[in-house]
Amino acid sequence: MATTYDYKVRDRAGKLVKGKLDADSIPLVATRLREMGYLPLEIKKGSSFDLKSDIEIPGLTDRVSLKEIAITSRQLATMVAAGLTLVRALSVLSEQIESKALREAFLAVRSDVERGSAFSVALEKYPKFFTPIYVSMVRAGEASGELDTVLLELANRIERQVRLRSQVRSAFTYPVVVVCMVVLIVTAMMIFVVPTFKHLYSTLNGTLPLPTRIVIKISSVIASVWAVAVVAGIVLIVLGIRAWLRTDSGRETWDTWKLKIPIFGELSLKIALTRLTSTLGSLLASGIGIIEALEITAANVGNTLVARAARESERGVREGRSLASTLGDFPVIPTLVTQMVETGEESGAVSDMLAKVSSFYDNEIDATVGSLTSLLEPLLIVFMGICVGAIVISLYLPMFDYVKLLSGSGSAG
Repeated sequence: MATTYDYKVRDRAGKLVKGKLDADSIPLVATRLREMGYLPLEIKKGSSFDLKSDIEIPGLTDRVSLKEIAITSRQLATMVAAGLTLVRALSVLSEQIESKALREAFLAVRSDVERGSAFSVALEKYPKFFTPIYVSMVRAGEASGELDTVLLELANRIERQVRLRSQVRSAFTYPVVVVCMVVLIVTAMMIFVVPTFKHLYSTLNGTLPLPTRIVIKISSVIASVWAVAVVAGIVLIVLGIRAWLRTDSGRETWDTWKLKIPIFGELSLKIALTRLTSTLGSLLASGIGIIEALEITAANVGNTLVARAARESERGVREGRSLASTLGDFPVIPTLVTQMVETGEESGAVSDMLAKVSSFYDNEIDATVGSLTSLLEPLLIVFMGICVGAIVISLYLPMFDYVKLLSGSGSAG
């Protein structure tokens, strides 16, 4: 049975390199290292604890951002293009990665490659970091001998994905922050301000205006034990909706409804179309067959309606139909996409046409996000003013009739 050995070596540039290697004996490890172009300095049996033996917090310490994946892919592409062997490039790269989880993954990938495994097969063991798209494109790069080009394309693609997420996040961050502020301000007023007015008005005779009675009633509910029940009910509803969205019917219903929302629905569709065209275009440009490319794309579009169009197009292509004609069967796919794909099929440049469509929708998303931010900012300020102002006006409405209420109180006395 092979044993894991820790080693310290120097590469041809004189740089100290540390790592692990599985072999039957120390001499075999030394021989392997020399074959790799290293000068062995120290070889010893590895500790009984592996790289994953440290205490980790699941879901936190093993999180890796897309930006880190993009940077790592670009660095690896640069080293491979410079003529470094894949094993050596992975060794150097492992020392530069800041994320512990990603560094351990690359160390394990390097060990697998040292033992003769294909790079794509080694990456496939870590789906948390390397998606099916990533693995498929790497596999195509290995087959074509253009791994550096594919890695560079992956880095560019991931960076575009990061930029798209940042744009969408920026469009929704401001509204969420404003709504949260309104909720906090209104809750604070209901708990601390409204009870003071309630106590004041309780000493007066007469009927309070309807808006004032509504505000006081809401304040009483929030300040009572019913508030816990309301919060618990909201939490249960949210959890129920999340569970429903995990089902196929729930997700499809949500995606269908989401596309009908003014402005936001258009933005959601453009994002899905960008993912469809960029993913499919990248896969085809890497040399992956149309059937496999459509299958992978359908699983990564992010919208069930657009994903269904990709899946059905796969079946249509299997039956001998053109990609443009099958995509045209679905109303969710704009005419622009089908016409560009048709042009690409006629000219033999489908991937180039898809890249152009993806670029077009990227620009459309930029414009939509910009206009959305400009539109929402004044609307949300007005919304905040209405919420706070309505409460203040409701509380002060009785003041306009204060003298009458006091007179009623005096007559009763």
